[in-house]
Amino acid sequence: MASMCMLACPILGYKSSKAPSSGYNISKPLYSSQSTSTAVTSVEPVVRRSANYDPTLWSFDHIQSLSSNYTGEDYVARADALKDTVKMMIRRQVGNVSNTLELIDDLQRLGIGYHFEDEISDVLEMIYGDYFETQAKWESMDLNLKALGFRLLRHHGYQVPQEILSNFKDMIQNVKPHVMEDMVTVLNLYEASYLCFEDESILDEAREWTTKYLKENLYDIIGEISSLVSHALDFPLHWRVPRVEAKWYIDVYGKRNGSNRIVTELAKLDFDMSQAVHLEDLKHSSRWWKNTRWDEKLSFARDRLVEHFMWSLGFSYQPKFSLGRRILTMVNSLITSIDDVYDVYGTLDELERFTDIVNRWDVNSIKDLPDYMKICFLGFYNTVNEISYNILTETGFLALPYLKKAWANYINTYMVEARWYHSGYKPTLQEYLDNAYISIGGPIILMNVNCLTTFSSNEEMLQSMERAENIVRYSSLIFRLANDLGTSSEEIARGDIPKSIQCYMNDSGATEEEARMYIKERALGYSHFSKEFIECATNIPRMTQFMYNDGDGHGHPYITESHVLSLLFNPIQGI
Repeated sequence: MASMCMLACPILGYKSSKAPSSGYNISKPLYSSQSTSTAVTSVEPVVRRSANYDPTLWSFDHIQSLSSNYTGEDYVARADALKDTVKMMIRRQVGNVSNTLELIDDLQRLGIGYHFEDEISDVLEMIYGDYFETQAKWESMDLNLKALGFRLLRHHGYQVPQEILSNFKDMIQNVKPHVMEDMVTVLNLYEASYLCFEDESILDEAREWTTKYLKENLYDIIGEISSLVSHALDFPLHWRVPRVEAKWYIDVYGKRNGSNRIVTELAKLDFDMSQAVHLEDLKHSSRWWKNTRWDEKLSFARDRLVEHFMWSLGFSYQPKFSLGRRILTMVNSLITSIDDVYDVYGTLDELERFTDIVNRWDVNSIKDLPDYMKICFLGFYNTVNEISYNILTETGFLALPYLKKAWANYINTYMVEARWYHSGYKPTLQEYLDNAYISIGGPIILMNVNCLTTFSSNEEMLQSMERAENIVRYSSLIFRLANDLGTSSEEIARGDIPKSIQCYMNDSGATEEEARMYIKERALGYSHFSKEFIECATNIPRMTQFMYNDGDGHGHPYITESHVLSLLFNPIQGI
């Protein structure tokens, strides 16, 4: 198993211009309503925490009122005609390797590469066999072609050795920042260096050199390449959420000298047509959320339906993954609400009872729970069963036994953290991570994605889960560490258990700044499945840095408001 260098995402601190809610409040004490005929018994009030979460920005009525004009046969016919033209363009470019690779790169960055998977696969197979599989041939190639080809081929799973870039220093001695072709070469080498595996020193050195060179010469770069360099220095392409990148790149590509009009039109039309599908998915999810009534009955929890859908969209934006997005929006909503039950509202005794009922999956035992937990468990129970039903009708696979076990494992990690909190125990960093990579929700998300794959038998499903173990763990560890860096200050302020940063500070005596740097470096070092599973596992860390880059974008909706408008509500072409 390769390291997760190719999967890792950047981790940045809180930069929001708007201050979050400070500390936490104690809500009104809850008194027992029970009494006897002989005396009134004094009952200790139950003191519950409150996280002062921001209200949702998006009402049910507003979401349901949304619509798109980009539906119907006319748009489908035009898109199909444009796709046929682009397919011919790919075939015509085959004789020119550089032009072919640049076209493939553009199509992928524009978010429309999925329409040409067969054509791209055939072309890359040919290029790999003709150029990159033989050392004598790659040694004669120019550095720009090698760097671009290396990145695209590795992205598509080809085992291209780092040694093809071993002489990069000799080839870039005379690069000049005012020469666009030179800077394109340096930028392509920079981007290629992020598709690395563990202990690939050539790529590590190339990344260090190109980063330094691009930063030092950023203000000397002229022309359209300057925006690409600035964008890449913020985050390399391999770390970016594909749907967000497509929205940005469509604008950049459309302004480029020599951009292809057909490709531009298709990219814009496909974005808007896909957005129409996403809106229907969101409206469906919104109706499910309203029916749970958790927004009013569990008012202490975060109401984040749109943000939950944004996570799902970041995991996979392709129209064909519609059911997956709807399921994952449900899963994300369950994760957040149950997290708030355990982290914020529930007493230790209530949480012990709730955990026991989940482990037994015994709906008949909820009579022993307080009312808010009855509502929570029934909504949770019914949703998991609904998800299992949808998977069964779509794939023929009975996922319920696997989902029940995965949810129980997830809930049990919350119980561990609740006991830590109520006992005042401070876990070591390793203890924390062994539990927290599950409690962040990554494994339960990926279990649901995996269940959407059609399996011929239970044995095949179990084998798939075993093979995916490292992918799930590494993806979830990055998810957890990035989340901690974006949210731990507020969570500690309201009295939560220590997070990874505080655990490391307790272990080592480091300052908070030193601990944050250590966690950043650790996150950057982690690095026969369905394509959707691999895509989702890779995009979980990307979405994490996206949601927490400017602070807690999940907890504070105003942080991601502009992205919601851009990706979900506002079409590119504006009609």
